[in-house]
Amino acid sequence: MRTTYEWMTTPLTAELFRGAVDVEHTGRGMLPHRLPAWARAQCTDPQLAMAESQPSGVRLVFRTRATALELDALPTKRLYVGAPPRPDGVYELLVDGRLYGRGSVAGGDTITIDMTAGTVETDSGPAGTLRFTGLPDRDKEVQIWLPHNETTELVALRTDAPVEPAPPSGRTVWLHHGSSISHGSDAAGPTSTWPALAASLGGVELINLGLGGSALLDPFTARTLRDTPADLISVKIGINLVNTDLMRLRAFTPAVHGFLDTIREGHPAVPLLVVSPILCPIHEDTPGPTVLDFSTLGDGRLQFHAMGEPAERADGKLTLRVIRDELERIVAQRAADDPNLHYLDGRDLYGESDTGELPLPDQLHPDAATHLRIGERFAARVFTTGGVFAGRDS
Repeated sequence: MRTTYEWMTTPLTAELFRGAVDVEHTGRGMLPHRLPAWARAQCTDPQLAMAESQPSGVRLVFRTRATALELDALPTKRLYVGAPPRPDGVYELLVDGRLYGRGSVAGGDTITIDMTAGTVETDSGPAGTLRFTGLPDRDKEVQIWLPHNETTELVALRTDAPVEPAPPSGRTVWLHHGSSISHGSDAAGPTSTWPALAASLGGVELINLGLGGSALLDPFTARTLRDTPADLISVKIGINLVNTDLMRLRAFTPAVHGFLDTIREGHPAVPLLVVSPILCPIHEDTPGPTVLDFSTLGDGRLQFHAMGEPAERADGKLTLRVIRDELERIVAQRAADDPNLHYLDGRDLYGESDTGELPLPDQLHPDAATHLRIGERFAARVFTTGGVFAGRDS
């Protein structure tokens, strides 16, 4: 078995990245972002900063005859005091569109979060190396999908044959925005988040702006969607607004209109799909905020609870049922003048009939098997014949 290689290093430039909105030179490496620098400057929320720097849907794409490659990366690991260590982020290597291998990178920076004390400590660590060998000895397209849930700075790319950027795929570009569920939550890997799976089944190029905990109708997110080239756009709205108890119905309705208005400034006729929340029993009729049950951390379980009261709906507090009804009404109203605007009830992706077989393990997020079901159902309802994205392009 071959163990030595004549390595050559390829500069990591922005043209090697797909799925990123921005790529930052950090002094240590290249850090892909899913919001542009001007948008990041408009919000100092650490949850947003963490989510947008986790490269869900971001991948390196290039052509090469290399049979071996190494990627030096500087991950940022998260540790929660009192809870078991989180698994390392997963990198997935595709050769000509087929999954070839998976791996993780040790080392990197560590963020230690004490949710009881409300403290955060950061420690710096060294870069680690990911290696794949035995690749087919022919010209091929190689994709390295970065961990969807681990901030990742890329330091160096080495191969045993020259590398060149892959030409544009020519595929339809699908731009999607949503919450941690769209971000990938507990998916098994970066190509099996539900949007990545749906994109693969639909034969489209994904840009995933799913932002864990941060799908909050922020104007800078709407402007990012407006300014990002795309042939198809979807926005999944609702669960984070309930989680954070951020706004009441009076504010929600005009905020949705404003969000859609902004997207339409840059994409006046692109097919635009509004997706309401999947079923989440704790918040169907009970408002937020959503809180973590700290008593379950010690045995490695995360459990969330709804802290609102159903009666508070009379004061305009949002529940998932309220949000679905209002989103459906808004889309129907706007579609009279916007025939390319469509609505999908999230319960068509995960609903009451699924909860017995695939319950939400923490009461809030789908597990790996549920991501696969949601992705398959989205592709079947949206990308196949009769779906609102079927055969649509720019």
